[in-house]
Amino acid sequence: MTLVVFIVSLLGAMAVGVPVAFSLMFCGVVLMWFMGMFNTQIIAQNMIAGADTFTLLAIPFFILAGELMNAGGLSKRIIDFAIACVGHIRGGLGIVAIMAAVIMASISGSAAADTAALAAILIPMMAKAGYNVPRSAGLIAAGGVIAPVIPPSMAFIVFGVAANVSITQLFMAGIVPGLMMGIALIVTWLIVVRKDKVEALPRAPMKERLRVTGRALWALGMPVIILGGIKAGVVTPTEAAVVAAAYALFVGMFIYRELSPKQLPHVILQAAKTTAVIMFLVCAALVSAWLITAANIPAEITGFIEPLIDRPTLLMFVIMLVVLVVGTALDLTPTILILTPVLMPIIKQAGIDPVYFGVLFIMNTCIGLLTPPVGVVLNVVSGVGRVPLGKVTIGVWPFLVAQVFVLFILVLFPDLVLVPARWLH
Repeated sequence: MTLVVFIVSLLGAMAVGVPVAFSLMFCGVVLMWFMGMFNTQIIAQNMIAGADTFTLLAIPFFILAGELMNAGGLSKRIIDFAIACVGHIRGGLGIVAIMAAVIMASISGSAAADTAALAAILIPMMAKAGYNVPRSAGLIAAGGVIAPVIPPSMAFIVFGVAANVSITQLFMAGIVPGLMMGIALIVTWLIVVRKDKVEALPRAPMKERLRVTGRALWALGMPVIILGGIKAGVVTPTEAAVVAAAYALFVGMFIYRELSPKQLPHVILQAAKTTAVIMFLVCAALVSAWLITAANIPAEITGFIEPLIDRPTLLMFVIMLVVLVVGTALDLTPTILILTPVLMPIIKQAGIDPVYFGVLFIMNTCIGLLTPPVGVVLNVVSGVGRVPLGKVTIGVWPFLVAQVFVLFILVLFPDLVLVPARWLH
């Protein structure tokens, strides 16, 4: 019965338009009332304890790094570098979009920020070159959701805190799946772009390539510093976030000189707004998470899927399908915070590696950013690229299918995640 109360109160609150964070708090209050243990101190204590976590400090600093990267010209130089390398290939601007998305993902970890930067620069270029605009917008949206999978990833940080899983291990485990997502998008793009009569960009002479590469070196060095520092044990993920923000600030102001002191208050304010939304969600979700455990809801769910406990691959298939459906209605962070405390006890009971599950779970929630009706990244591309949302939704389908294909390949072959992760770690 507690499971029914949890689902009805949560979905009911969201259905009438209550923001997700307040819906989570309302759900917690209803559960407390149902179990006869209503106490406002439980809400306050869990919210404060949720925010008082050193690991979560990585979130505001990675968000700030992403904002500084876009304002300071790092994103633009990464795209210029990709154009110089592969822009002359037929369909090359699509490859540029994915190549730049992967590089930028290894810097900021924000799907919305990376997608906005790519859409603003590349959609006008692709339209001018004769590419199908809705399909191009769909590709850029699909490339943008790689950001939370390739480290550094704010989604991995939130999941790691909620599930008590090593964030460093999650970071290392996300590299190969993220690259696989990028490769799948490039292959799909090269198949579908054959229908378009497009003009390839002229091949950049070697002198120009060297010049563009030289200008982009400072930007390209950022992921090396972040991931190299974590891998070498010099910095923790939280400390790496601080280094990333400081590095982006230094390069934007003193190397590229595109970030002026006058812009800093706006950049910091934007990062603070995004941080406030995410942190409030985390705090509210931890109230629900505590009550989910107290109400023993995972045990109720385990009772329904008990026949699958001894068949981990089939269990993963079922869970991934459920998460795909949930992702159509919820944004990335709420999905992580609502489902993690419910699913983790089941995952542990089935003997599934929590790091492996975490990577696939985050991949799945990222795919949810591409699915209507919520489709946050679709809305970003539509707004920034000035392409109607309906057309973007149609254009993204081939790439959405490619991402789901990669997800289920990894369900069937977990060693593709675990073996490289152990080697990298």
